[in-house]
Amino acid sequence: MQRRSLCQASLAATALFATGVRAADPFPAKPIRVIVPYAAGGGPDLQVRQIAPKFGEALGQAIVVENKVGAAGVLAAQYVAQAAPDGYTLLMGSNTHLIQKIMQPDLRFDPLNDFVPVSNMGASPTVMVVRADSPYKTVEDVIAAAKANPGKMNYCSGGIGTSAHLAGATLVSLAGLKATHIPLKGSVEITASLLRGDTDFAFPVAGTGVPQVKGGKLRALAVTSAARLKELPDVPTLFEVMRNELTVQESWFGFWAPARTPVDVVNKIHAAANKVLMDPALRALFESSGSTAAVTESAQAFAAFVRTENRKWAEIVRLTGVTA
Repeated sequence: MQRRSLCQASLAATALFATGVRAADPFPAKPIRVIVPYAAGGGPDLQVRQIAPKFGEALGQAIVVENKVGAAGVLAAQYVAQAAPDGYTLLMGSNTHLIQKIMQPDLRFDPLNDFVPVSNMGASPTVMVVRADSPYKTVEDVIAAAKANPGKMNYCSGGIGTSAHLAGATLVSLAGLKATHIPLKGSVEITASLLRGDTDFAFPVAGTGVPQVKGGKLRALAVTSAARLKELPDVPTLFEVMRNELTVQESWFGFWAPARTPVDVVNKIHAAANKVLMDPALRALFESSGSTAAVTESAQAFAAFVRTENRKWAEIVRLTGVTA
């Protein structure tokens, strides 16, 4: 009986030791999922997929990109907010999530408190575009046409409250126009809508719009960055035309983890992300589509940036009167 008790105690100790070893496995010990709230094939989705292989190499684990589309990013955010805070499920968080919460305070997620901002990854202005054979050659042409035909012109976006929507609404508000917003199912539908003639102009993010401009399908009239884009040097900024600081708008995305994710895990993901963003080839790839690789000094610096952006977008929502 005594021998049996000793054996049982030994087995229990061995099991406890093994459990302790597993619990102490260094992060990451399995693949990491990145939840993208946009349709596959769009600019933000493509950029995450460009980052994923090298990001996985830096962490020593595969990165699995999953698209959870719906409600302008809200569904993906709610999903990740409820995930285990262990670093294995990340959200491609963006200014769109801030905007949605500003417009809909009752949403069941809080971008400032339900997540830990880990690392900014990319930033991209929107590009005001029309069909390549459109009669509109400048922003002023569009404004003049809209004023001559109040209520008859429209613009499209990937959904209510997206960066494309706010950029268009900002132009309409500042110019005193009457134009209709047409929300589509996703940003990938913007070009098709313009080409069919369903809509007159749009503000897709540069990652989506610049390739279409270079491909000859769309004509760029302005960009919402603070300075002209390297890829579109002859296209003015919207600020040059409107002379209002609120026209300077960039869509950014980064990795967010659920709140209470351990600090050491957050810092490890941040370090890996920064390592990837320093790759000259990747930076050139971003620039080719009108975007920039956005490096943050620390997770804490990214968190401060997110809070500053929240205040700015709140002002833009007030200006435009956009509601969900």
